[in-house]
Order: sequence, then C-alpha cells, then structure tokens
Amino acid sequence: MSDFSLSEINEKISARSGFVDELKKGLGQVIVGQTELVEKIIISLLANGHILLEGVPGLAKTLIVKTISQLIDTQFQRIQFTPDMLPADLLGTLIFNQKTSSFEIRKGPIFSNIILADEINRAPSKVQSALLEAMQERQITIGEESFILDQPFLVLATQNPIEQEGTYPLPEAQVDRFMLKLKVDYPSKEEERIILRKSAKTHVVDLVKPVISSDEILDAQSLLNEIYVDEKVEEYVLNLIFATRDPEGSGMGDLGGLIEYGASPRATINLVLGAKARAFLQHRGYITPEDVRYIAMDVLRHRIILNFEAEAEELTPEDIIQRLLETVIIP
Repeated sequence: MSDFSLSEINEKISARSGFVDELKKGLGQVIVGQTELVEKIIISLLANGHILLEGVPGLAKTLIVKTISQLIDTQFQRIQFTPDMLPADLLGTLIFNQKTSSFEIRKGPIFSNIILADEINRAPSKVQSALLEAMQERQITIGEESFILDQPFLVLATQNPIEQEGTYPLPEAQVDRFMLKLKVDYPSKEEERIILRKSAKTHVVDLVKPVISSDEILDAQSLLNEIYVDEKVEEYVLNLIFATRDPEGSGMGDLGGLIEYGASPRATINLVLGAKARAFLQHRGYITPEDVRYIAMDVLRHRIILNFEAEAEELTPEDIIQRLLETVIIP
C-alpha cells in the first residue's frame, strides 16, 4: 500500500470518527469509572460483535448499555432470563385472533437494537440457543415468516460468577459466538465516593440526548473494512492463535499439556476486527500490534479450554493468555 493511499484512509477515518469522542463524553456524564468496559462495548458495537459480561450485580452494566442506546438514538431492551422461560418469550409467537379467526404475529423483546440479556445462564439451553441463533443469523423466524433484525444489533449477555445453583452453563461452542468476554470489577474507592455523592438520592435523573444516529454507527461499521492491516500484524495475530493450538511449536512446551482446545478461526477474525475498531476509536486508519494486545485477553479468554491438569495447578485461561502475550514475538 502506498503512503498516499494510507494517508488518505487516515484522513477519512479521522474525519468520520469524531462522534466517538462525543459518545465517550456523553457516557462520562452518566457513568463513573468503568472506562475500559465502556471502550470495549463501543469496540464490539463498531465491529458488529456481541459481548458476554461476567461480574457481580450492581456494577452499572444495565446503566451503561441503556445510556449507549440513548446516545445513539436506538431501541434498548433488557431481558431477564429465568428457568421457566420459553423461546417464544424471547422471539415472539403466533396469537389467535378470535375476531378475524386468524393467527397474528406478536414480536418478542429480541426485536430491538441493543439487548441486555441478564443472567443468560439461568435460562434453559433451548432459550440460550434461540438467542445465539438470532445473534448469528440476525434474523428470526416466527411460524412461516422470517424477519430481518434491525441494525445495529448488539447483544450484551451477563452471567453471575457467584451463583451457580439452578443455572445452565453455556456450551463452549455457543460461547464462541460472543466476540468478547469481559470481566467487570469493582470501582476504586475514589470512584465509589463520586457514585455515592451522585446517586445516593431517592430520585436520580440523567437526561441523555442522542449525539449520533444509528446510521452513523452503520457507516462506521462499513468504514472499518478500509482500515489497513499490515502483513506483519497479520503474522502476529496468526502466531498468537497458533500458539494456543500448538504451544510446543511456538517454543512454549510447558503449556502443551495444559491446553485441551486452542482458539478457533473465529478468534482470528475477531482479533483483527477488534483491533480495527480500536484503531477507529483512536482516529487511525491502520492497526498496530498494540491494538491486538489490547483486545487479545477479551477475545481469547472464553475460547481456550484448559484440561484437568491445568485446573489442578489452579491455572486460568487468563494466565495462559498472559504467557502467550509475553512470549510470542512481535514481528
């Protein structure tokens, strides 16, 4: 690629990514802390992916997602998953109308732009499958009629790491459909002091006005395809992924007996897409290895399956990924 065309892409990205700062500013007026979480939700939205969020209740997950949907003027729906839930409760169903003696379609809450699927692991596997199929296909079939879901479409599914009783763990093959798995931590003491002063009231009203339209998000999603990926960055991504599948061949023989299954090709795709979205956030028309490293933990943590030996040594996928990032050489 010539310097001229690269500078051209840089200018185009710089000119059309200005709304990102407006989005962050709007979120900063409502959300205290959680800067990295907010940034990664925006990355997933731009890369047209979905997020699995793990964290205890009360860490502003709903507030963040609701605020983003208000800022980009889209529809938001929070769905509480329960053990007695049916796929029809999520997707919609056919209702018999006695007046017209015909069946009418009643659409479910999935027909929205931004979905917060709360405690997804509390719903039976057939409900989880219905949601994950909608995420993948971006269309719903009710009766004999199919409906294309509105764009942008982002699913943010949460699961509580503490309570495991009465839950239905997501199968690994389905977890792979989430672009990122994020872990939410508690705010710092100073952040919590600000939250206390701001929110310890009987009525908290945050008036959020849209700063961009959903069309601008769709435009940004298509613009991501023009971001330049150098061959050396491609090589770095492939080396990281192949190190999860064949650690011995990557000079990490001690990890060979610990990884049951490495990352899938979907991880390769999502690493590059996530890196492109991060470059877009920073108003750049090209990605760097640092963009890849920034998103690597969240793309890979749910895609590397460890064996019993690793569990016996109390190793986590995060430990393995950290070792990969320290060992795999940047070309």
